[in-house]
Amino acid sequence: MGCQRTDCIEKPLSNLFEKFGRIVGTYPVWFFVITLIVSGILGGGFYFLKDREDNDIERQFTPRSGPSKIARAFVKENFPNDDTEFSSQRLYEEGNYASIIVVSNDKSNILTTENFKNIIKVNNKVKDISVDVDQRELRFSHLCAKTNGHCVSNEILEMIDFNASRNEQTNITFPLYTHKSRQLFLGYAIGGVQANVKSEVKSAKAVKLFYFLESHTTRAEAWLKEFQRILSDERDNENIKVSYYTSQSKQEEIEKHTTDGIPLFSTTYALAIAFSVLSCLRLDNVRNKVWVATIGVLSAGLAVLSSFGLMFYIGMPFVITVANCPFLILGIGVNDMFIMVSNWQQTNVKDPVEKRMAHTYKEAAMSITITTLTDVLGFYIGLMSDFLSVQYFCLYTSTAIIFCYIYNITFFGAFLALNGRRERSNRHWLTCMKIPSENPEECSNGYSMCCVGGNYDKATGTEKEQPIKHFFKKYYGPFLTKPWTKVIVIFIYAGYLAASIYGCFQIQQGIDLRDLAADDSYVIPYYDNDRQYFSTYGPNVMVIVSEKFPYWDKNKRSELLSCMDDFKKLQFITDDLYTSWLGYYEGYAQSTHLNIDDEIAFSANLFLFLNLYPDFKQDVNFTSNAIHASRFFIQTVNIVNASMEIEMVNSLKETAESCSVVPLMVYHPAFIYYDQYAVIVSGTLQNIGVTTAVMFIIALLLIPNPLCSLWVTFSIVSVIVGVTGFMALWDVNLDSISMIILVVCIGFTVDFSAHISYAFVSCKKLSVNERVVDALFTLGYPIVQGASSTILGVVVLAASKNHIFRTFFKIMFLVMLFGLIHGITFLPVFLTLFTHNSEKQKSDLKKDFKRGVMPQMKLDKKCVACDNKVFVTNNFCYDKHTICTQKTNICVIQNKNYLSHTIWATDPDCP
Repeated sequence: MGCQRTDCIEKPLSNLFEKFGRIVGTYPVWFFVITLIVSGILGGGFYFLKDREDNDIERQFTPRSGPSKIARAFVKENFPNDDTEFSSQRLYEEGNYASIIVVSNDKSNILTTENFKNIIKVNNKVKDISVDVDQRELRFSHLCAKTNGHCVSNEILEMIDFNASRNEQTNITFPLYTHKSRQLFLGYAIGGVQANVKSEVKSAKAVKLFYFLESHTTRAEAWLKEFQRILSDERDNENIKVSYYTSQSKQEEIEKHTTDGIPLFSTTYALAIAFSVLSCLRLDNVRNKVWVATIGVLSAGLAVLSSFGLMFYIGMPFVITVANCPFLILGIGVNDMFIMVSNWQQTNVKDPVEKRMAHTYKEAAMSITITTLTDVLGFYIGLMSDFLSVQYFCLYTSTAIIFCYIYNITFFGAFLALNGRRERSNRHWLTCMKIPSENPEECSNGYSMCCVGGNYDKATGTEKEQPIKHFFKKYYGPFLTKPWTKVIVIFIYAGYLAASIYGCFQIQQGIDLRDLAADDSYVIPYYDNDRQYFSTYGPNVMVIVSEKFPYWDKNKRSELLSCMDDFKKLQFITDDLYTSWLGYYEGYAQSTHLNIDDEIAFSANLFLFLNLYPDFKQDVNFTSNAIHASRFFIQTVNIVNASMEIEMVNSLKETAESCSVVPLMVYHPAFIYYDQYAVIVSGTLQNIGVTTAVMFIIALLLIPNPLCSLWVTFSIVSVIVGVTGFMALWDVNLDSISMIILVVCIGFTVDFSAHISYAFVSCKKLSVNERVVDALFTLGYPIVQGASSTILGVVVLAASKNHIFRTFFKIMFLVMLFGLIHGITFLPVFLTLFTHNSEKQKSDLKKDFKRGVMPQMKLDKKCVACDNKVFVTNNFCYDKHTICTQKTNICVIQNKNYLSHTIWATDPDCP
């Protein structure tokens, strides 16, 4: 398969980095010290950390332009809350409240006299809570939401008149119970109900109590905090278990755990240093790179310090998702360090440090530039997200990656040059004392182990290769290229792809509010009990007529009520709990023989009706003798998971849109969070599509081979499908957090696939199997190092009590694992199967021998041995049939593979 090289950008950039590397090698102290000073100055921004914390759940974790926010603004304007006639179902926001769920210790019937005595005790304890605000002692009775001048009470206690002994005498019906001519809805009050055919309750598992407060935020907040303190002692009652929750709980929990990642980061930092030191450890006392590894990790830490400090200085909000960023940056920084060290080791140890730095930067800086560019662009594309939490995460992380890149080629590069000067002087890695390069005959082996160093490969002039790199060449590469191994790999890939696609169809959408709390939070038992016992009845949804409508027109009115009937026909709507001011008004007019089929009469009689039934005043915007808007209520049932929430919201909106007689909108305060379902999938697909296209273009521009770009794109798609599918099988939802990490995985996939595919297409060997083995020999170990360092960067998050941190770990682990497997297993096999042996290279090599020239020889002034079998120039292995011998003033290359006679090629530049 032939292709054209596209190095018009790559080549000049490589030359530019070569010059920059020489400058860093010449003035390393300046680069080292200036970076430390800049980091110190920018790190001062952490002084503003507390001021920059912003974890408002609605603002950060719901779409900015969600349709429910528009609906809420309409409801707020047309149906303002009435503090004198409180109605929880008519609130346009969640409001201020506290709630308790009580279950018996043995999970038996909660509706016993003894249990009611304990419930009433808890209720009285709550009502006795008092707080001092503005030098006034305020009890619940002073702060409660009121109706007709009285605190809103709990229906389950009201029906027994707050007397436990009356429980046995009360025949409870569910979900509606008539008490003193009033119908009480018990669907939110008792849960886990078992009833007979007459709807008479035989037993129930849980009781839920609500304590609604006035809208005065400061006084309500003070009382709710005291409520939490008092109830924390009530959870271990000998007969009942009490779980509690307040309207502030979600916000308090996420704010409480924003900085939980800081202790974990210190552990991660220690692990990264240990891993880096171990990877760079050498038995040679001169070539040992312990301090290089340590400074490499420090460089990543300084990048986080500087980037975060800069963001704090300019006032960027700090949200809990951003707390994942340092773990990611540490992995990226350490990976870049390994690339720099690997290329440094391939330079000639006898060359001046400046020259070695130039060679290192020419190869390594270009490599980390490509990966940095892809990572940063991936995050910048994430700025298009409709979630502020995602935008801030992308902004912080992309800035940190840029600093990580800059510090790698300045701060870390400077230390690499300083360490190179030490090696050139043959000084000990710990004491910096000069030591002999060979063990004196009179000295023991122990002396050699601690006081001798500076050995290198005499044939190549470079540092000796690490043994693990030869594993890829001698064992893994040949094993992977065997025919039967390829068949097995294909079957494994088919299984991987099948499982991934299956998982993609199982994925759940949306962030569960329960997951915003820590595992040991007091709200977790409440969420669990609420889901287990109170999922039968879901949100009581408003259906809003959003513009003026001729309600007096009998035909139009009938069409409107027909639209309402369409809502009641939905499978998750119960028509028994439908609330309609218009229906009540029609019944009132019929019973009193009033005319409501005339505009004037309709308006006049409506005024009388609303005075008789004040609850409905909040459902009709009746001003200037005209109805500007009105609303109805429908009760949802059996909404037990995110999939049903999605179906419910979509069906309600579709039904509203299908009403042709008048524009309708549906709303409930919970819909603010449900809006995420409408943008999660489309936003993820958009971000992935745009990012993949951008990555392909970047690869095409910066990697001088179109074939390489195609294989990079294939790997991106394959890894994304795998990560998406397996994260669903690992109980990770597709939400605002996982959405952006999926985009991030594109950048990491490029890191794995670009190097292997480029090494493959650049290799001059004729056999595809030999080219794959050579690519794995060159890059197999660095890829394993990079994946391992990134996994180590996030592995401690698996132990976090916070779901957001654990989600980050799970997805990043999948990204690294699948990216690594693609890089060193799937992609090499596919390259051998879908790429032909290069006839063009074979033809070009024949022509070179016939002309008696070998262009590659002009790039290197000596002949060097490769594995004592294959001889190369410019550190490049031709094939096993090529023999290179050094003679006086000339290098002679001999090849018997293609021609019947021996061809000799000479180069006058060869010493």
